[in-house]
Amino acid sequence: MKLQVKLALYNTLTKVAIILFTGLLILLSIEKISYNHIELRLENDKEQTLKNLSSSEISSILGDKKAYTDYNILKEEFITITQTKYNPEVTKEVKFTTETRDFDKYTQTYRILTHRLNFNGHTYILHIGVAIESVEELKSIIKKFTILVLVVALVLTLISDLVFTKFLLAPFYQIIDRKLIKVNDPMNFDYEKIKTTTQDFELLDDSISSLMKKISNLFILEKQFIANVSHELLTPISIISSRLENILLQEELSEGSENKMHASLKTLNRLKSIINSLLLISKVENNQYDKADMVMIAAVVMEIQEELEDRIEERQLTFSNNLKYIYTITGNRPLMHTLLFNLINNAIKYNNAGGLITISDELKEGTYKIIISDTGTGMDKKQIENAFNRFEKLDTDEKESYGLGLAIVKSITSFHDIKVQINSVKGEGTTVTLVFNVPNPNLIDN
Repeated sequence: MKLQVKLALYNTLTKVAIILFTGLLILLSIEKISYNHIELRLENDKEQTLKNLSSSEISSILGDKKAYTDYNILKEEFITITQTKYNPEVTKEVKFTTETRDFDKYTQTYRILTHRLNFNGHTYILHIGVAIESVEELKSIIKKFTILVLVVALVLTLISDLVFTKFLLAPFYQIIDRKLIKVNDPMNFDYEKIKTTTQDFELLDDSISSLMKKISNLFILEKQFIANVSHELLTPISIISSRLENILLQEELSEGSENKMHASLKTLNRLKSIINSLLLISKVENNQYDKADMVMIAAVVMEIQEELEDRIEERQLTFSNNLKYIYTITGNRPLMHTLLFNLINNAIKYNNAGGLITISDELKEGTYKIIISDTGTGMDKKQIENAFNRFEKLDTDEKESYGLGLAIVKSITSFHDIKVQINSVKGEGTTVTLVFNVPNPNLIDN
């Protein structure tokens, strides 16, 4: 879940909790305040009733029926005075209850004041009631209003928080996009600061820039070291190789010495090949090549097929060139030749005798793909993960492998913004796919 969504949800849930607490507090407060108001009113009615007990109307009714009842026409209020067992020690205690009563088949809920009193030598129970239906209706209205406010507040809060957090986190996502996701080479890192007023994002921006500067310096040192060492080693290797060749021209050499000389020359040539490969990788990664050639991929594949024809026949392999499109890119032709040569050569080198090599292509959704498949030894998951590492060799009997072929492929594909993918099954074969972006396709059906 994105940080933006988490912040919005947190703010929304917090505000919902506050609204719920406030709504519940309002409901409880209104009920308490309403009942207190009613009880004060009942107290006043009680005092007024006690003052009117001596009136001739009430006195006569109490004398005849020993009870007095009065309620208004809407049954919202009532007063009852009922005689009970005489108790000379009646207190002034008042009791409040909520009850439902029936008057002439009319049911109403009341807040009732109950009070015992002595009058003319008799004890009476005074009940004064006020209907509380209006209070319940008010509570219901406030409850519905609170729910409505909650829903509206929830929606508005979620929308406002999403908009605000999107605005707040915009510099953060710019930092991630420009300074991490789009950085393919530390040498081309964008050190321009992202505009933001948030100190945390400024610290993140500065930290990433500082880290990239250190990484760039290490990359430069590594590349310079490889280039310098390679150049320095090539000269003495060439000198030693020339001297050994001159010694081989002498007739007095024994057969054993001659074999040793040939073995030494082979080792020197192998060392020279490794150094040249490392030099090539270093130059590519240092952007020392131009990309101004118009390279026709199908033509390069045909050249390589002719160059490797002897090796293909020697291993009795079937080579199927199924390219359907004439695809041209702007790049460096020698490097593209090296790239495809290494991939096709690997398909030959690690194939089984009598196996199959298939080269095909496809155009789909703005991309052009070349697929190079073989029916060779294949690789397991761990070998695929390490395939592009330098000096990473497959576990085969191939003696000419130095473990630099796919490292060179990776460098050249990165240099030309080409994606390379490997799919392989151990014992069944390997498929390497080159994915070219086609913003302005220059394609001709073959």
